[in-house]
Amino acid sequence: MKSYKNLYLKIYDLKNLILAYKKARKGKTKKHYVIEFEKDLAYNLKILHDELKNQTYKPKPLKKFILRDPKTRKISKSDFRDRIVHHALIRIIEPLFDKIFIYDSCANRIGKGNLFATNRFYCFMRKVSRNGKLNGWFNNNQIKGYCFKADIKHYFQEIDQEILLKIIKRKIKCKKTLYLITRIIKNFDNKTKGMPLGNLTSQFFANVYLNELDQFVKHNLNIKFYIRYVDDFVILHPSKLQLIEWKQKVNRFLNEALRVELHSEKSKIVSLSRGIDLVGFRNFYHFKILRKRNIKNMFSKVTEYKESIVSKESLLDSFQGWSAYAKWANTFRLRKEISKKIIKKTVPKTLSLKNVISLE
Repeated sequence: MKSYKNLYLKIYDLKNLILAYKKARKGKTKKHYVIEFEKDLAYNLKILHDELKNQTYKPKPLKKFILRDPKTRKISKSDFRDRIVHHALIRIIEPLFDKIFIYDSCANRIGKGNLFATNRFYCFMRKVSRNGKLNGWFNNNQIKGYCFKADIKHYFQEIDQEILLKIIKRKIKCKKTLYLITRIIKNFDNKTKGMPLGNLTSQFFANVYLNELDQFVKHNLNIKFYIRYVDDFVILHPSKLQLIEWKQKVNRFLNEALRVELHSEKSKIVSLSRGIDLVGFRNFYHFKILRKRNIKNMFSKVTEYKESIVSKESLLDSFQGWSAYAKWANTFRLRKEISKKIIKKTVPKTLSLKNVISLE
């Protein structure tokens, strides 16, 4: 594996910090902390530059809050200046690690994402179904095959920080860069386990950590039809018995090499004919539908607007983002129904439904 030295100069370079600042502020220009930072932008960036250069930079304590959507999650929010540092770091080291990631690691990567993951899933499902028929696993009239749908229990809370740092050190030999990475990782309540939900660095390091699983699955087990999205992953095969064997080997590897484990209730082998939950969709052979939780969330936001809990702008932003995602499933009638519920109160009468949202 190729390793890299002398990265630190690139991280604290003022041009890199400016680009990192622009990424950190994207979509948040009206936030008070961004406005405050920009009151003396040049000075604040120069201070950050000097702290990094002199290795006196110290992350501020994380701000914690509970998010219910409806799943309850504890989010840890970094200070804005720390988020600039996160972007500056990731801008330099992400391309180095991305080269070793497998093609079907789909989360938080340029050119990938949830729609990429679903497209790959359908590609694999067709191949598994066809291979099963050719090998006599089931009758020609059946759409079958199986999927090992897996979830890692309390993944972000259970990541072993020392194992993570050892993995990173195999790739990065720059001592100052490693010192900065260690400060970021250790800026957490637990100094031995876990990473904060909500940090850009946590999303990236989550991929670095589970790249070990990806390599084991692809090169040790020689599994063809495998997709991972953060800590959720699927393996497809015509044979249920083969998936049972792989499940045991995967769980043993996670326990022994990474000190995490499969979620016993959420990690199951399911027939493809029943539909597979993946990145917010329930995926069947000929169609996909949105998961009920996603639909419920959107209806809840409409209700919150009608009760004056959220603003018109917030609702429209949520609706347009949700709709852009939902249109990839069979949701034309659903999106039209939700549009009608909010259109009278949110837009002028002169605007048509098509102006609010692009429907199929």
